[in-house]
Amino acid sequence: MGFNFEDLDVYKKAIDLVSEIYLLTKGFPNTEMFGLTSQLRRAAVSIPSNTSEGSARRKKDFSHFIDIARGSIFECVTLLHISFRQSYLDEKRLLILEMI
Repeated sequence: MGFNFEDLDVYKKAIDLVSEIYLLTKGFPNTEMFGLTSQLRRAAVSIPSNTSEGSARRKKDFSHFIDIARGSIFECVTLLHISFRQSYLDEKRLLILEMI
C-alpha cells in the first residue's frame, strides 16, 4: 500500500538528505551529540515529515506544512555551514549536501 506523498520528488530528495545527514553526523565529535548532531538530524527529519503530514491535509494546510519544511531546509543549510566552519565536513561534501 503506497501513499501519495511517496511519489513526490521533494519527499524522495528529503529522505535522501536525511540519510546523508545521518551518515555525516556519525562522524561528528561526541561533544556534538546534543548540539549540532541532534539539531541537524531533527531539522533534516522535519522536512519529509512535514511534507508527508501536510499531504494528508487540506490544500491550505498543506501549504503551511510545506512552509515549515522549507524553514527546516534553511535550518539545515545554516547548520551545515556551521559544521563546515568547525571542520566537521569539507567543502565538497557541503556542496553535495546543498544540491540534494
